[in-house]
Amino acid sequence: MENNQKYIDDFNPSEYYQTYYAVGTEILSGEWREFALKMLHETFTKGGVRGDTLIDFGSGPTIYHLLSACEVFNNIISSDFLDQNCIELQKWLRKDPNAFDWTHIIKYVCELEGNRQSIEEKSETLRSKVKQVLKCDALKSNPYDPIVLPPADCLLTCLCLEAPCETIESFCNVLKNFQNLIKPGGHLLVLSVLNSHFYYIGDKRFFSLYLTKDDLEKAFKEAGYIIEKMIVTPRNNKSRLDFCGYDGYYYILARKPQ
Repeated sequence: MENNQKYIDDFNPSEYYQTYYAVGTEILSGEWREFALKMLHETFTKGGVRGDTLIDFGSGPTIYHLLSACEVFNNIISSDFLDQNCIELQKWLRKDPNAFDWTHIIKYVCELEGNRQSIEEKSETLRSKVKQVLKCDALKSNPYDPIVLPPADCLLTCLCLEAPCETIESFCNVLKNFQNLIKPGGHLLVLSVLNSHFYYIGDKRFFSLYLTKDDLEKAFKEAGYIIEKMIVTPRNNKSRLDFCGYDGYYYILARKPQ
């Protein structure tokens, strides 16, 4: 809970965007972005994951991870623990001139998709599919309390659960609670970083739950999911490990049993 309060007090969406997503931040996050965007593109095209509703859990102030999903889901529910992140999401959705500029990342995804759409068309597709931006809390048994969401076809979360979960047991409990948000036979899709205790935004240090590949496999199985695909890849650029300490990335596509 102490970590949650630090996020409330110190997490600055603008500094986060400028550190990890703005043009020129490739040294710190270029590998992650390429890994995540390629995996999400594959998942929602030849991977065949699709449906009516997708829950995006822990969006942060970002939209990059939804650029492929918006082609195969009719309704996207974005959500975050921090009010300041929800505000930034709403800015982009309503085309606020002060919203973060995702043009360079949207361009990359359009290229992955064979430039079937322009950057403007892709942006409008995503805006039209995001129906709600909600407050969520991973540590509650119903993360959207008092709202009860109908189960979705897929729940997607990127770079999120390592922040609120202070132990592997807590991480596993969150995965168990997610079962109530997913239809029988639906998917849970998680992408994040491995083996990291911390990361910085500016001069502010934030906690990250240290997770190994074995930890993840055990947690998903204990939570009752069937892992359909798991990919772990090392971080090649080891510069600035003092600033963001992860040494690899992971992708897990799991299914809730029927």
